[in-house]
Amino acid sequence: MTRTLAAAVATSALVALPAFAVERSDVLETYADIAAAKYADSRDAARQLQTAIHKFIDAPSAEGLDAARTAWREARIPYMQTEVYRFGNPMVDEWEGRVNAWPLDEGLIDYVDPTYGGATDENEYAALNVIANPQFQLSGRTVDASRITPDLLQDVLQEADGVEANVATGYHAIEFLLWGQDLNGTDAGAGDRPWTDYASGDDCTNGNCDRRADYLRVVTDLLVDDLDEMARAWGANGAARADLTADEEAGMAAILTGMGSLSYGELAGERMKLGVLLNDPEEEHDCFSDNTHESHYYDGVGMQNAYLASYTRMDGSVVSGPSPSDLVAAADPQVDAQLRERLDASVEALDRVRDAANDGMAYDMMLARGNAEGEKLVMDAVDALVAQTRAIERAVAALDLGAIEVEGSDSLDAPDAVFQ
Repeated sequence: MTRTLAAAVATSALVALPAFAVERSDVLETYADIAAAKYADSRDAARQLQTAIHKFIDAPSAEGLDAARTAWREARIPYMQTEVYRFGNPMVDEWEGRVNAWPLDEGLIDYVDPTYGGATDENEYAALNVIANPQFQLSGRTVDASRITPDLLQDVLQEADGVEANVATGYHAIEFLLWGQDLNGTDAGAGDRPWTDYASGDDCTNGNCDRRADYLRVVTDLLVDDLDEMARAWGANGAARADLTADEEAGMAAILTGMGSLSYGELAGERMKLGVLLNDPEEEHDCFSDNTHESHYYDGVGMQNAYLASYTRMDGSVVSGPSPSDLVAAADPQVDAQLRERLDASVEALDRVRDAANDGMAYDMMLARGNAEGEKLVMDAVDALVAQTRAIERAVAALDLGAIEVEGSDSLDAPDAVFQ
C-alpha cells in the first residue's frame, strides 16, 4: 500500500535562492558519503560479530554464546540507521531482504517448540528444519542439503517457494540461531537457546549441533559479504551513489521518500501500531532477542541524521555536510524548523520506549492486552512518527518535488482491515 504526498508548488521560493545557497548536488553527495560510512560501520560491526561467532563455534561455552549475543546487539546499531536508505533507493530495497527480512518462519531453519505447528496453506516449509534434514523435497525436486553452503541458503531456501516468510539469511536468522524462540508471549523473557546446542558429542542438545554450527558460520559470513557489497555500492564509484546523483530532483525525492516510508508505513504502521492492535509479541521486530526497542530507536536516529546530514560513526568521528535541512530552510524556514522539531520529538518518544524496556518492560510486554502504560509508550511514538511524516510532506512541497509515493499500512490507514 502507498500514500501520495502531494506537493504544493513553491517555485518562487526556489528562484529566490541566493548565490551562496547549498546546491542539491552537494546535498546528494553528502547523503551518499553518510550512506557509505553507515554501511561500512555495519560491515565492520558484522565482522566483530563474525569473530565472536567463530570463536564460540570453535570452543562452545555459555560465555562464548553471551559474547556472540552482545556482538549481535552491537551490530544492529549502525545497521538500523541505514534503513532510511531502503525505500527511496531501489538498489537498497532489492538487496535489503538478504540482510534484514522479517518476520520469518524460524521452523524453516531449526527445531521449534511443538506448539509452533507445521506446514500451513500459506507456507508448506514453515517447519522444514533444514538443520535436521540433509535432504528434502522443495517445489517438486529433491534438494541435497548435506552441506550447508551459501548457495543453499541464498538460492534455495531464501524465500523458498516464493514465500517471503521463508527467511534463511540475515540478522534475524542469526538472531534465531543465537537465542532460539522466545516462548514467553507477552511475559518477561527473551529466547533462551542453550549453548550446548553447539556442543560436541554427548554434550550436544537438541541434535545436529555440527550442522547448526555450520549454518551459523555460513549465515554470518554471508551477512559480512552482503554488507561489504552495499558499502562499496555507496563508495566513490559505486552504483547506488551513481543512481542517486544521476538526477538531482529524483535524488532529492529519494531522500524524502525514504524518510517518509520508514517513518509512516514501515515503523509507525507495520512495526509498531500493528502489534498494538493485535496484542501480538510476534509482531516485534527483534522478537528472539527482545532487542526491538533498540532497533526502533536507531531507525528514528537514522531518519534524523539523514535530514540533518550528520552521522557519528562507531569510532566517534563525524561525517557531515550540506543537508536536506539546508535546502528546506532556504525555501521555507518554518517548514524546516517544524520538521526538525518533529524529528526531535519522534526520537525522544522512541527513546522513552527504549528506556522503559531497559528498565524491565520489554517491548513484547508493552504489547500485552491491558498494559495501558506500554500501549501509551508505543502509541506516543507512533503518533510522533505520523506527525513527522506530515512535516516531511511539507518539506516535499517546499522543495517543489511534485508527488512522491511512500509506504502505507493498514494499521494506520484502514485498521479494521487488520482483523479481516
